[in-house]
Amino acid sequence: MKRLNALVLFVLISCAGYGQNNFIIENIKVFDGEAIITSTSVKVENGVIVEVAKKIKGSAETLIIKGKGKTLMPALSNAHVHAWSPQSLMEAAKAGVLNVMDMHGMEPYQGMMQQLKDSTNYARYYIAGYAATAPEGHGTQFGFPVPTLNKPEEAAKFISDRVKANVDHIKIIVEPWKTTLDSTTVEALIKEAHKARKIAVVHVSRLEDAIAVISNNADGLVHIWWDKEIKSSKLKELSESKSFFVIPTLLTTLKAFENMGSGADKFLTKVQLFAEVKKMYNAGVPILAGTDPPNFGINQGTDLYKELDLLYESGLPLLEVLKAGTSNISKAFSLEKSGYIKPGYNADFILIDGDVTQDLKVLNNSKVIWKNGKQVKL
Repeated sequence: MKRLNALVLFVLISCAGYGQNNFIIENIKVFDGEAIITSTSVKVENGVIVEVAKKIKGSAETLIIKGKGKTLMPALSNAHVHAWSPQSLMEAAKAGVLNVMDMHGMEPYQGMMQQLKDSTNYARYYIAGYAATAPEGHGTQFGFPVPTLNKPEEAAKFISDRVKANVDHIKIIVEPWKTTLDSTTVEALIKEAHKARKIAVVHVSRLEDAIAVISNNADGLVHIWWDKEIKSSKLKELSESKSFFVIPTLLTTLKAFENMGSGADKFLTKVQLFAEVKKMYNAGVPILAGTDPPNFGINQGTDLYKELDLLYESGLPLLEVLKAGTSNISKAFSLEKSGYIKPGYNADFILIDGDVTQDLKVLNNSKVIWKNGKQVKL
């Protein structure tokens, strides 16, 4: 109980934040979430973008920031994390990752961490609560009690309980290396999630399972499959008949392969794995960037840059890689006023030395980050 009270106090203190800023960034190259604007200006008032135009007038009191030689882009999002403490959200924010999608955790603590959403130095926290899994299945091994399911008749209560816990999305685990949910239970969970107006994302590692859950209207996959290459005809059929996105988590997958040693020889090679991502992109499947920290020592912040590099190495155009870490996630998870630099959107963005639209490595350069128009403390 003392630990819970301490966290509540921490949340209240942290929400104090910094003073609000009104400013104009002039003569700046912008990636606005969809396209690149070679030279423009951006005006912020009370934490909201109010104008994007070549020339913008401000009052005598307006702070003017010179943008020449820099790039302005929307704040990043991470579509797959496990954040166990407020410090995880702080680490993300310091890297310009201002929205994170948690895919399994302890609901009581998650509920308190969600209260940091308006605090400048912490990423906004969107949660799945407890992931749906089978008794002794993947997700039950982390040392905290997890509700489990045995049959499809239990799906309605499971989803109802997650809704009561104020989750943002539903996570379902299909992982056959341990006891796992059967296909009828997974189908029932997806249906109940949609009845509750929640998107349903599914953990998979096998192509067979990926095809099955997409066929049963899953909204997204939170990992790419590892075992086989998808046939072009099957991908064409799925992409034309179903609407879904994929979070490949390439960094996690490659680290898992390294951890397996020779055991990884039975799975796809790195080249084959990248080719699967490119196939999905070519088929029009939205690709979202996610890293699954803290697995394999992956951090909550700058390691997202590595994931973007891997998506680029997979053959995605650089503009599409930037979308994968910004607007694609905002659209997939219905994040309000986020992921774009457009009038009416939150002033959540990163000002970077150099041109990130030409070189992703620029993400590692000196930068200034704003959340709701307030500068994040780096």
